[in-house]
Amino acid sequence: MTRMASPESGACAGGGTSRIRSRRRLAAAVAAAVTVGAGLGLRAAMTGDVAKYGGDALYTLLIVALVVLVAPSVTARKAAAVALALSWGVEFLQLSGVPAELSRHSVAARLVLGSTFGPQDLLWYTVGALGGWGLVAWSRRPVAGRAVTSRGRSLGR
Repeated sequence: MTRMASPESGACAGGGTSRIRSRRRLAAAVAAAVTVGAGLGLRAAMTGDVAKYGGDALYTLLIVALVVLVAPSVTARKAAAVALALSWGVEFLQLSGVPAELSRHSVAARLVLGSTFGPQDLLWYTVGALGGWGLVAWSRRPVAGRAVTSRGRSLGR
């Protein structure tokens, strides 16, 4: 009996897993660049809550893309979970005052680490992780009319 491969497994008709990993890495790199551009554009064009909380969601979305870039075979759920854990970890680190001190000396540190703990940020990081999970899962959906075996062979056309 032939088992169906999940899109998460990396198996796909017409190619091996190394080609799939390369495509995933390329897509993740493009997604990361687009996310950084969107974040910088949001900071330049908007102010207040839209810029702050939109930036929080984009921050976690960027981490999802970076996780997939580093580990292209990771499942959508794991990529989102890792991104959420890192985002929340950085947010809770802000309670120590270390990021605030580093942010006084470096714009990069301010952008990456922030400076002040805000419990509402945790919600927006979750929004970004859920969005990333959805995008990664969507990008790995099976193509209509083409079933795949666990060894990457097409059962369909």
